Amino acid sequence: MDSAARPRSASLGDVQFGAVATETIEDALLHLARRNEQAVREAAGQQGHFRFREPRFVEFVFLLSEQWCLEKSVCYQAVEILERFMVKQAEDICVQASVQLGDSKWTEAPDWRVRKERLCSKFVLRLVSCVQLASKLSLHYKVISSVTALHFLQGLGLPYTREELLDSELDILKSLDFQINLPTPLEYVEVLLEVLGYNGCVVPATQLHATCLTLLDLVYLLHEPVYKSLLRAAVGNTTPSQLQGEKFSSVEEDFMLLAAGVIAASAFIQNHECWSQLSSSEMRACVDCVWFYL
Repeated sequence: MDSAARPRSASLGDVQFGAVATETIEDALLHLARRNEQAVREAAGQQGHFRFREPRFVEFVFLLSEQWCLEKSVCYQAVEILERFMVKQAEDICVQASVQLGDSKWTEAPDWRVRKERLCSKFVLRLVSCVQLASKLSLHYKVISSVTALHFLQGLGLPYTREELLDSELDILKSLDFQINLPTPLEYVEVLLEVLGYNGCVVPATQLHATCLTLLDLVYLLHEPVYKSLLRAAVGNTTPSQLQGEKFSSVEEDFMLLAAGVIAASAFIQNHECWSQLSSSEMRACVDCVWFYL
């Protein structure tokens, strides 16, 4: 699609900060802080935490969302839904494989292999379904219809039917126990920017918001190298041990930390001359506010 015909993505021109009542900001910040604490605690209790965030798949979601003019929150949520679904499927296949391979009396064809092949063959369908489901959670932009999704799939040479598309959505919903309204780092970024917008900051919050979106895109696309770099910096070793990596896995679920880091980096990009002033005062105020509500 050429640039003249490419549909425009969701506009960010109407984004405003500093206009929400302080009580609303406090409630939102408290809710996010508690949810973030729970996510970090749950991740810390898991052994061998598995992730599914291949850059090419994330890029696929980003490009598809752009083609369908979806807002960024839908884009990020689609990635989160896809990852949760694929991880759940991979875990189920591993459990099934361990049972079948460990049973000496098992004589039938290994069902887990069939399930794995089916999962791989329908991956693009699952990805499109995740974007569809994420679009249905948004109250501000159009929902991606079955006709639009089928037209896209057929353009890729995948002649799925409407029934197969609906079944795919239902499979994802059932696999995740219908819990698809997942948090994204963007929610944390926007609430912290609201705090900065209310208190006033050197760089306008609206201006920071645009840069934050670009940096969040990079974090999603380069998730593994970004967090591996953080791990090496945290342990002070270029070759961290497996135990160190497992303990560090909870940091990947800390969206509040990611949001603060993205805002700080955005402020540096926008106005590096005032970096020391913002990083020492305004960003500290945000972090102190979060810890106060925890």
